[in-house]
Amino acid sequence: MKLLVYSHYFAPSIGGVETIVLGLSRGLAELRMANGAPEFEITVVTDTPAGNYDDRALPFLVIRQPGLFYLWRLVRACDVIHAAGPALLPLFLARLAGKPAAVEHHGYQAICPNGILVHQPDRSVCPGHFQARRYAECLRCNARETSWLRSCRNLFLMFPRHALTRRVAANVAITQHVLQRLVLPRSSVTYYGIDDPLHDTFPSQIFSASSGRTCFAYVGRFVQEKGIPILLQAAKKLIGEGHQFEVRLIGDGDERPSLDEMIGREHLESCVHITGYLAGAALTDTLRDVRAVIMPSIWEETAGLAVIEQMMRGRLVIVSDIGGLGEIVGDAGLQFPPGNADALADCMRDVLRNPSLIQSYGGKARERALRLFMRGRMIEEHASVYREMFQERDG
Repeated sequence: MKLLVYSHYFAPSIGGVETIVLGLSRGLAELRMANGAPEFEITVVTDTPAGNYDDRALPFLVIRQPGLFYLWRLVRACDVIHAAGPALLPLFLARLAGKPAAVEHHGYQAICPNGILVHQPDRSVCPGHFQARRYAECLRCNARETSWLRSCRNLFLMFPRHALTRRVAANVAITQHVLQRLVLPRSSVTYYGIDDPLHDTFPSQIFSASSGRTCFAYVGRFVQEKGIPILLQAAKKLIGEGHQFEVRLIGDGDERPSLDEMIGREHLESCVHITGYLAGAALTDTLRDVRAVIMPSIWEETAGLAVIEQMMRGRLVIVSDIGGLGEIVGDAGLQFPPGNADALADCMRDVLRNPSLIQSYGGKARERALRLFMRGRMIEEHASVYREMFQERDG
């Protein structure tokens, strides 16, 4: 089966979508039929330039920044299309060519002009203005971040985008929360899947006892919707109570200057440290003595790949109960109401007073991750969707 995977963002760009698309494409390329031949002939199409990245090392073909007519030829030559998000042009070409397409929804672009369901200027969770046909509210919201002209353009493009996602062969949501938010036909849920980074590690090494002062960490982008100031407010409260601990902010982004300013203003320099963006061995080393990872998001996270990665590593996760985060964590971590610094401080205080929670919840987190978030399961569920689409096309 010739499978065209379209992802606007791809390696060497770094992010959750890029990670999942790369892992999915690699896994599908490994699938074999009974005679040993590859089941899928995969072509990944992306707008991301290669830079110094070597596409030849990948077990599939990568086409970067194709022109319109080249993309049209690629669409006509494939059997099935997988779109990592409701990208307008590939979906339009797929419809024009009569090719079955599946859209995997990593965000809310199919129902929201800004893609994250955050209402401006108050940064509150959008109740779904576009779906309720309150288009004037969508215009005002987006104009706060861009301009009235760009806001009109974004809203105009929402109508064909939403219509096309309603007509594709399959919509794949990454959590039940996303499925329920989108309300699109022919939808199913496939959770993210990653490799087990500890497959050759003994349990005693995974759940080692804490030594020294407890270290909490945030991992991700420094943007307003991630709610990092909530974590700093909770840290300030605990410091005022005399607790000793460390908070590491691992990442970077537009909000870094304001976070630096807040850390200085609240005199948090002794316990809060910003590492900047880290990856690979540097990230692993920095997380080595981290006992709990905190995600204080104030927007409806669709899934939270960073949380899944830390659960797989057997770490205690503390997350705001919003969007797909609560669904991903379940009863295998601590949760608090979004935006509530006092409630987050309560969770952190429980860990400081009762360090055994680190090991007990860490074990639950790893068990849940191994059961629900393995890469092999994700690949097979996607493959089943493509097989069904291919059979229906030929039926």
